[in-house]
Amino acid sequence: MRRGRAAQLLGGLLLTLAVPAAAHRGHASLAVVEIDAKSGALTVTHRMQAHDVEPALVDIAPAAQPSLDDPDAMQALVAYVGQRFRIRGVTLAPAGQRLSGDLVELRYVGRMKGKPGELLISGGLFGETWPDHSTQVNVRRAGITRSLQFRPGDTEQAVRIATP
Repeated sequence: MRRGRAAQLLGGLLLTLAVPAAAHRGHASLAVVEIDAKSGALTVTHRMQAHDVEPALVDIAPAAQPSLDDPDAMQALVAYVGQRFRIRGVTLAPAGQRLSGDLVELRYVGRMKGKPGELLISGGLFGETWPDHSTQVNVRRAGITRSLQFRPGDTEQAVRIATP
């Protein structure tokens, strides 16, 4: 009888250990593009989880420590996201980063030329590490938000934006 009870307890323990491992199945990030309708100034804020980013640093910055505490790794991450996330016709420049718990925020700024009715965005990130990674892109202008979804390897997508 004792052996049966011990087996049940061990089985229950193993099940509780498996639940956290199964809880995080996907890898995702959010990019918010905010456009000032009058000036065309544009801010892109990327929000991602450190537990998704740090393993990706092995591929992004192989010579650095795979840690967001390493300035070389952070510099490589900023450059990587700046190269992979693009808005056609807009030069995006890094404008700061913030680490808060498990949240990583990267900011970039730029300016649109004219008042286009749509943007062409490339947004596939972290495919080298996470083939299932998705990036949701929310584009806001004149109080209206439009969304796109990217997976690694996706081509450029168009999004219509409100005109002022």
